[in-house]
Amino acid sequence: MKYKLGDFVRFVDEKMEGFVTRIIDDQMIGVTGEDDFEIPVLASKVTTVHGYEPEGSVKENKIGDLTPAGEFIKSGVLLAIVSDPKANSVVHFHLVNETSFLLMAALTTNSQQKFKGEFAGTIEPKSTVKIYSAQMADLQIWPVFMLNIIYNTKHNIEPPKPVVLIEKFKAKDFSGSKKQIPALNQSGWRIQLDEPEVMIDAQKLKESFFKSPAEKTNIEKPSNEIDLHIEKLRNDHQFLSSHEILGIQLEKFHQSLDAAVVHQLPEIIFIHGAGNGTLRHELHKILGRHQKVQTFMDAQKEKFGYGATKVLLK
Repeated sequence: MKYKLGDFVRFVDEKMEGFVTRIIDDQMIGVTGEDDFEIPVLASKVTTVHGYEPEGSVKENKIGDLTPAGEFIKSGVLLAIVSDPKANSVVHFHLVNETSFLLMAALTTNSQQKFKGEFAGTIEPKSTVKIYSAQMADLQIWPVFMLNIIYNTKHNIEPPKPVVLIEKFKAKDFSGSKKQIPALNQSGWRIQLDEPEVMIDAQKLKESFFKSPAEKTNIEKPSNEIDLHIEKLRNDHQFLSSHEILGIQLEKFHQSLDAAVVHQLPEIIFIHGAGNGTLRHELHKILGRHQKVQTFMDAQKEKFGYGATKVLLK
């Protein structure tokens, strides 16, 4: 497959163009135009629009390892996740190198023990590079990310230990507010990869083992009906993107479902609304794989229509 998520393409036989927002298989892709409607099309029926650069795109800034030793910057390696400026359903993963080191990185994905090398290369000091793209709507089936980074410099400076990140991203990872990422001139989610090691206080750790039951955190028993409408969960919902809203709703769903299992509730109802069906689809995918779920169904159609799901627990 020569196309990647976010590529701008033009149809060969029609006067249409848009962005690649889904890789369906080796022959088919999904292309989203200005009307935000995704069209499945054979990859052979579109062509890349050469020279097109999305608004806000940033080329890798290669300035070389010329920083004087006295001004050498040793920390600042980030994984930044930003939405495509034109195709909001697609997110791009960028490695951001704010240090004076040359970074050598390799990204492998693991999807049900099927491994694939996604990126291997170098990131110059004070530069960025895109290493992966994905559909935000497919978050639940994203692969496990296996990222390895080593440091290199010609200066007489000891390099830090290699960075190893093995991560299966979840909706809660994207429930927080976006932050500005100056290197990309965009807002997005950022993960600091070179955080200093956390020093464990042995005495405090010891004391934590002897806390009374009253001091330990209790999981609150959920109500029988959980309303996942965003206006019930956040007061600032009008300022949130659709991706942020979905992440918040899924986090509340997971918390409530886990609490229902802990308290051994026989059933629980999630009110998700009808809408475009995205949230309902995501909930049903999760429930269909959950080991503690006996079955689920539309709840009281006369009361909720098709806007709620009733879950029976084991």
